[in-house]
Amino acid sequence: MIRLFINGHAASAGSGLTYLRNVTPQLARRPDVEATILLSPALRREFGNRPNLSFLEAQDISGAARRFLHEQTALPKLIRQSGAQVLISAGNFALWNSPVPQILLSGNSLYTSADFSRDLRARGHYAMWADTLLKGWFARRSIERADVTVAPSDAFARDLARFSGGKIVAIHHGFDVGVFTRDSAPLPAEVQAQLDEGKDTLRVLFVSHYNYYRNFETLFRAIPILKERLERTPVKLYLTCRLTSADNPGTYRAEAASSLVNDLRIGHDIVELGAIPYRSLHHLYRACQVYATPAYAESFAHPLVEAMSSGLPVVASDLPVHREVCGDAALYFPRFSPEALADGVLRICQSPGLAAQLSDKGRRRSQDFSWEKHVDRILELARGLVRVV
Repeated sequence: MIRLFINGHAASAGSGLTYLRNVTPQLARRPDVEATILLSPALRREFGNRPNLSFLEAQDISGAARRFLHEQTALPKLIRQSGAQVLISAGNFALWNSPVPQILLSGNSLYTSADFSRDLRARGHYAMWADTLLKGWFARRSIERADVTVAPSDAFARDLARFSGGKIVAIHHGFDVGVFTRDSAPLPAEVQAQLDEGKDTLRVLFVSHYNYYRNFETLFRAIPILKERLERTPVKLYLTCRLTSADNPGTYRAEAASSLVNDLRIGHDIVELGAIPYRSLHHLYRACQVYATPAYAESFAHPLVEAMSSGLPVVASDLPVHREVCGDAALYFPRFSPEALADGVLRICQSPGLAAQLSDKGRRRSQDFSWEKHVDRILELARGLVRVV
């Protein structure tokens, strides 16, 4: 039996939520594991009760700095009270004075991304740029404080090693197609209606809330090129966000992206679906024909695996992480080239054979990722730390 304490307080969006939603059921199935999991109030209500898991509801503290300081003082006592043997910090930052050995899960590629730094300065977002540098300093120190740091891909592990000088272990995030597709309830009626309106179009999908590093602007600039080359085939780009700042997490400003859509005169070609419940996402993937991501920074990219498992041909920016995740099941393009992105989508659209080949390879590739295997590796690390102690 091993007893864990998992600090999941910082998981509020994107991959952090995906991680906890998939790892928690895996831990609940392990008779040789007991875990105490600290969650935000909203996420705590989602998990219910599990026999070998105890859930703690964290104080609702806004701001990364305030949350970090609170955790440094409050967590050691909670860990001791839980009887945990190993702490798993799931939010990029370590507990600096952990009373037990600590595994740090590091998955934020923005601290190592030169492109993100340049992008912020080009946009004049100097406060966010300075904030990222500061958080990067804490992330680097966190790697020093942790006993083991885990990255979700080999490519990102190499970036972290260059960034921190520390030894990083790569353990792929997982995927469970049965869990992903088990909810047969349909999409919300308004979303389905929007998809039905585009049934005679080329339906391109991008799953992400709005932020800068997912590089929406390159994707937007590719749409007029696609329309011109396809001539008689209309194009619809479906987004799982809205291009308004208030509708997205974080402090990213979406107004410039919305203005670009207007300047390019593609407002009728972009469908802002808004956030889609995770349980319904598989319906959305299967309703579309191509998945495209122009992201310039990633540490794993769960939507790529979800798209591949759904049979969508993938066109992805040429990042080492994307090549690692997709292998030969995708077409790649230089990350800031709308022309090359459009070429990739066009190749798939005009070649049913290529589309079928990528679809088949993607389904097979998605089967290589497993949350069960991921948890096995994490538990192996945890047990190793206990033995060392």
